[in-house]
Amino acid sequence: MTNRVEKLSLLSEMIAFAKGDTNLKPIEFNFLLAVAKQLEVSREDFDYLISNPINGIVLKSHSERIVQFHRLVLLAHLDSKRSGKDEAKLFNYGLKMGLNHESIMRVLYLMDGFPDRVVPAEVLIDIFRTQYN
Repeated sequence: MTNRVEKLSLLSEMIAFAKGDTNLKPIEFNFLLAVAKQLEVSREDFDYLISNPINGIVLKSHSERIVQFHRLVLLAHLDSKRSGKDEAKLFNYGLKMGLNHESIMRVLYLMDGFPDRVVPAEVLIDIFRTQYN
């Protein structure tokens, strides 16, 4: 992904997801800052997005949507707490991204079988690849 607007949009979407009804926890802030660095988004832009969200865009590439969904899964489980509200948000974000509902449900179901409820990237990709074919 090379488009700056897409990167800022993805990061803004993740910030909104993490904030939910509360402020960012330090662990969430640090994770989001690491994602910003990975996406080559400046600290200045990151700080701006914290208080000024921008509109989200739908990624065209199926693989980019899967990667973004995986980031949201990781973000949702940073504190290792299970929340039906977070799982509903994950499900809805996945649908909004155009991902297969059965694949999303499978990921949410399989999370309990992994340490810290984090589905490895390879497993997640295989789940979506099976449904995509």
